[in-house]
Amino acid sequence: MLIAIAVVVVLVLLLLAVRRNTGARRLEKKRGEANELREEAQQRMGAAGEREAAAKQESGRAQREREAAEDALRRADDVDPDVPDTSR
Repeated sequence: MLIAIAVVVVLVLLLLAVRRNTGARRLEKKRGEANELREEAQQRMGAAGEREAAAKQESGRAQREREAAEDALRRADDVDPDVPDTSR
């Protein structure tokens, strides 16, 4: 009878040790997954920042080109004898 109790106690201790190790492995796996997700998110944020900066530069170029076109149109209107002079 004493041997049976000892066997049960040993089995319970083994079961607890296995469950503890399984839980620790599961936690470590989740931590690794979280780190991978963070790295991916940081890479995506960097790429998005680069695209945003390029878009701002392109927008500035487009605005300057539009302003230059408007200036050219005003000069053409100033030169064209068929366009009424609004400054008089």
